[in-house]
Amino acid sequence: MIKTIICLAVTFCMSLAASADAEDSTVYELRTYTTNEGKLDHLHTRFREHTLQIFEKHGMKNIGYWIPVNTPNTLTYLLQHESSAAAAESWKAFIADPEWQKVYAASIANGRLVSNIESTFMSATDYSPMR
Repeated sequence: MIKTIICLAVTFCMSLAASADAEDSTVYELRTYTTNEGKLDHLHTRFREHTLQIFEKHGMKNIGYWIPVNTPNTLTYLLQHESSAAAAESWKAFIADPEWQKVYAASIANGRLVSNIESTFMSATDYSPMR
């Protein structure tokens, strides 16, 4: 089942990244995770202790992490990628990383943490202060 989830995640991320930016410039990825009941703290632990470092290892820059005020069972975060192609390659390498696979398997031993993942790839406007 984990292999199926991993394959679906890679395919989904690669298709989103490929369509996000035809010019191959910096792209930002806004991700929103809705957790299963009682699992948000476990997700925070996984990100705090493992995920951020593994993201960086695979070329994903951590920009910020938030909990929406009105939806406390949710984690929203922003990543920066060199390009849409780099995003696809980073996600592919991340999902295949043995360290991540071990961390992921251990974190879901008592049930899946996340019930839904949304991902949006964005490029900055010409008037954005971050350009």
